[in-house]
Amino acid sequence: MTDEKSQKVLLYNPGKCSGCLYCMIVCSYSHFNEISLEKAHLEVVQDPFNINSFINAHCAHCYYPYCEAACPTDPKAIYKDEETGFVLINPSLCIGCKSCNYACPLSIPHFDETLKISVKCDACKGDFLCAKYCSTGALRVVTREEALEAIKIE
Repeated sequence: MTDEKSQKVLLYNPGKCSGCLYCMIVCSYSHFNEISLEKAHLEVVQDPFNINSFINAHCAHCYYPYCEAACPTDPKAIYKDEETGFVLINPSLCIGCKSCNYACPLSIPHFDETLKISVKCDACKGDFLCAKYCSTGALRVVTREEALEAIKIE
């Protein structure tokens, strides 16, 4: 089993975000073969308190995911992969109840009307395309330990 501190997560720097939406575009295209901001598994919105700033809402792949705890299926349709630390949804087990959508403090899992199940970030199976194509470096892939240190500093 991988040490939790070395698991990879996204770190967002709002000071670097230009609001270009490349992260959303690459996410929707890589998962659904179409450019659709509604289908992206993350969201960039304008900061309501500063029109020159943006907020990126993305899955934190939490230590103790509320979305997983809320899932009523057995086995769980949403689960934390112990090796990678990614919180994933098994589409074959999801019953579309939306419990995970409501339980997540950031409302990251979202219901896909076409598939009739909840969907969320799968970290592009460890490739993190959103960060790879972030032209300003606002999204970076770091270890969980580095992310926790960055949060303490800021």
